[in-house]
Amino acid sequence: MNSTRLVRVAIAGLALSGLLTACGGSGSGSDGSGAASGPVTLPFWGWANGQEAVVKAFNAAHKDVQLKYTKVTDQLTMQKQLTNAVKAGNAPCLVQNTAEYVTSWVAQGALADITKYVGADKDTFNPGSWSAAQVQGKLYGVPTSSSPNFTIYRTDLFQKYGLQAPATWDDFIAAGKVLKKHGVKITNYAGEDPSTLEVLAMQAGAHWYAIDGDSWKVDFQDAGTLKAAQVIQQIIDNDLDSKLSFADYAAVQRNYDDGGTATRQISTWQMAGMVQNFTKSFGKWALAPWPTFTGEAAKTPAGTNLTGGVTLVTKQCAHQQQAAQAALWMSTNPGAVKTMASPTTGNGVMPALADSSAYADEAISQKLLGSNYAPAKKVVTDSLSTVTTDWTFGPDWTAMFTELQSGWAKVVSKQQKVTDLLAHMQRWTVADLKSRGISVKG
Repeated sequence: MNSTRLVRVAIAGLALSGLLTACGGSGSGSDGSGAASGPVTLPFWGWANGQEAVVKAFNAAHKDVQLKYTKVTDQLTMQKQLTNAVKAGNAPCLVQNTAEYVTSWVAQGALADITKYVGADKDTFNPGSWSAAQVQGKLYGVPTSSSPNFTIYRTDLFQKYGLQAPATWDDFIAAGKVLKKHGVKITNYAGEDPSTLEVLAMQAGAHWYAIDGDSWKVDFQDAGTLKAAQVIQQIIDNDLDSKLSFADYAAVQRNYDDGGTATRQISTWQMAGMVQNFTKSFGKWALAPWPTFTGEAAKTPAGTNLTGGVTLVTKQCAHQQQAAQAALWMSTNPGAVKTMASPTTGNGVMPALADSSAYADEAISQKLLGSNYAPAKKVVTDSLSTVTTDWTFGPDWTAMFTELQSGWAKVVSKQQKVTDLLAHMQRWTVADLKSRGISVKG
């Protein structure tokens, strides 16, 4: 994926407040009044399974506002098409997206501040999800999904070799060494997917990007990041990981099904792929909390491209208030939420609601978990109360993550250390932000 260059700030040293709110065309609806003489039609772009059914239900329930849904191929295609639409001045009113892109779109001036329309509904959502739609305390969308994260593991393999579900990363590494003796890997690190490094750093309290006065502060070498790097390096150095690319998704799933790899750190939606591809191991999987760093309280990473879903409102929308309220309806209407939470009718993600316990049955698979199904529900819902809320996605996140991908492949193949990659990312990200005319420290 080539960088889509989402952030183009023309004036070097521009104050951060300007960087985050200027630079985009205001469009016909910049006043946000939403005044209309007849029924309002709101263009809505998305890609998630189940979204069309939710749009149909919304339209049936509303006379004065209708959604016109366009299905985009996938998330990466969305970023490219939205970039073109914003430049052409014909962006849709509503856009499905994920947490890591929100800051970039705000920095481009593409999104509307909808705090005054839905800010009062904050307590309806859990804190981790609510923070995913915010930049500097302003709300630019409505959260659609939560980010419960946990370990799913093969109970038969753990029992066979006298292991307990790992409570800490130290336990995880120790269990991996035992499993290795029997030809089993404890995890899989795909060379194209550095999200493992991202989420462990997030859990460890790292801040790759932060806002410091009128500048961005970049730090890929803080204590949290180095703590995460140490865990990953031990796993790689001891050959505890499979190295299967998700380019052959079926092969990855067969490996889990055959018992070649014994655990995954995942969220609810990934269980659907396991159910669809497995043939042998149904009923042999269980859930455990995301491992902690030794001596620390439970903490799970915030929403990423895995689960941090939001419905964003664009600045070019002529009816921002109606768009904001439509987004709120799709995230809170019980029927709509149930449709999306189900891996059968939707995309199997947990809702962003403060209390999602009623939807846990829809989001996890009894077929996959068997007798471990009932306790799994508590693992999922408990994890929502430990999600980090202080992670910031930088304004060049897309470009940065692309660069991180190329280096991560070398880490997985033992061509460089994690710390080497982090040192490179520090230099590269500072230089990249400066090249965009963005004030940066680091």
